[in-house]
Amino acid sequence: FPLYWIVSTSFKPESMIMQKPIRYWPSTATFDNYVNAWKNVGFERYFINSFSIAICVAFFVMLMSILVAYPLTRFRFKGKKATVLVLLCTQFIPRSMLLIPLFMIFKLMNLINSPVALVISYVTFGLPFNALLMRGFLSSIPVALEEAAMIDGCSRLQSIWYVILPILVPACVACASFAFIDSWKEFLFAIMFINRPANMTIPVGLNYMIGEYTINYGTLAAGAVIAIIPPMILFSFIQKYLVGGLSAGSVKG
Repeated sequence: FPLYWIVSTSFKPESMIMQKPIRYWPSTATFDNYVNAWKNVGFERYFINSFSIAICVAFFVMLMSILVAYPLTRFRFKGKKATVLVLLCTQFIPRSMLLIPLFMIFKLMNLINSPVALVISYVTFGLPFNALLMRGFLSSIPVALEEAAMIDGCSRLQSIWYVILPILVPACVACASFAFIDSWKEFLFAIMFINRPANMTIPVGLNYMIGEYTINYGTLAAGAVIAIIPPMILFSFIQKYLVGGLSAGSVKG
């Protein structure tokens, strides 16, 4: 019902939103709220910023998850169990605890008001979970496949590229999707590290649409609908890969 109410409000004229008795669907639908949000409020810029950051985060998290998970499943070395334990323990640390230290670090690096600060933060916090997910998937792939490829003349990198990566497609899609959605909806770091309107993301843009004395509910609802559409489209296309990646990575053997 909240989703329905947002969509319904986004098509209502401003005079009809607060009207009583309540209308659950506008008698005359209008797209003015979407035009106002996209052009006048600046959602076009917010959308591009959020999408660019989310794509970068998804790529780096997926790539680094493979680089972390592969040695944890294929090699024996001292500190292997401790590494996995550290990755698990990071999931118990609230992100807000590291907000001030990260702000000071990015300030010294002149990265405040830069999308790079958000990319670094999101990759850092998204990597442990996705690396563990990728590790579970890699554990279910027999080592014999790589050994057979190397017997046929492949190097280890070639066996990973030609044998392992095609099998890892569901896990890669799952990791990239989680990283994309996590960065798309993140608000706390975005509002702390970015205060320049040209670099704001969608969650921060929605927050700044709430004025001190007035709120344009129609435009705000239209902006919320715009923010919801990309994740819905993403999951509609990758649902089978997402379920396959999660289920395959949940068991070993």
